[in-house]
Amino acid sequence: MKPSSFSTALGIALLVAPALVTAAEPPNPKIDQSGFVALVQETATIRQESRVSEERFLAMAAEPGTIILDARSKDKYENIHIKGAVHLAFTDFTEEALAKVIPAKTTRILIYCNNNFVGEQANFPSKMVKVALNSQTFVNLHAYGYTNVFELGPLLNIRTTKIPFEGKSVNK
Repeated sequence: MKPSSFSTALGIALLVAPALVTAAEPPNPKIDQSGFVALVQETATIRQESRVSEERFLAMAAEPGTIILDARSKDKYENIHIKGAVHLAFTDFTEEALAKVIPAKTTRILIYCNNNFVGEQANFPSKMVKVALNSQTFVNLHAYGYTNVFELGPLLNIRTTKIPFEGKSVNK
């Protein structure tokens, strides 16, 4: 028996309808995907110009008033981090939490992430390139109004870099 046009259309509608319902984003006034995309585009040029070399990172870190921010997980930070870095996990970024760690929006902030280092996979596990923590951290700091953010640019070997480290896993 050949299906009628109506039953074929009904079958297609029943298959497609759930996809249409789930594809529509439920309204939530606390989530703004298009605003996030705009923010990423807005900060792209600033971020590219704010990436610094190992030497520049070290020079900037030595200047008074500069904060090195480690946004990795607390356990990774406690095991090993750039000497003098302060910690605030990316997942804990809020206006209030950031203000406790970085009170002035004009403070020079240096950031780094897992994808800046090789040679210590346990404590600097590589993230997928498209979602490296530096990118997210930079965009979020700008969204919260921090205007003086610099990012360690290169990929460095933890055993040969001039950048000093401290923490539980560091050979002292």
